[in-house]
Amino acid sequence: MRASHPAGGFGANNMDGMWQAVEELRSRFEKRAGTRAGKGEVRTAVLALLAEQPMHGYQIIREIEERSGGSWKPSAGSVYPTLQLLADEGSITAEESNGRKIYSLTEAGRAEVSAHQGAAPWDPAGSMAGGPVSLPKAGIELAQAAAQVGRTGTQEQVNQAVAVLDEARRRLYAILAQD
Repeated sequence: MRASHPAGGFGANNMDGMWQAVEELRSRFEKRAGTRAGKGEVRTAVLALLAEQPMHGYQIIREIEERSGGSWKPSAGSVYPTLQLLADEGSITAEESNGRKIYSLTEAGRAEVSAHQGAAPWDPAGSMAGGPVSLPKAGIELAQAAAQVGRTGTQEQVNQAVAVLDEARRRLYAILAQD
């Protein structure tokens, strides 16, 4: 049931505009957010997974997608060249098993993993958490919550939400203003 709003509140035209803005924001970020990672992230992810157990390429892709909660699914076009590069460098080996190449770490690969002991790219403390995926996702979720308040809230609730959003915007700019 829709709450009625006094004059000057969100009307049907304003709500249509708000939903259009939310959808535009979502479409801009979803195209990038779920598929791209920073330079070196695929390599880091592959090494982290192979440190746990040998895998074939498709398993690696699925495991990254699962561990990132679906927010990152590297393409075969990024995983397989990375596997070939790691094999050329001597960090991994590939063995044929049931028609598939199973990749595993070599001593050099284990040394590389040990030298870069840190959070995997899909971990909250990893680079993806502060990278291209989490900020747009948080923005989309905030826009959806604001749209929900605008659609079903009273005028007082809408006013409170506007104050919260204004404060959030100021605090975000304050982050950029820090040294």
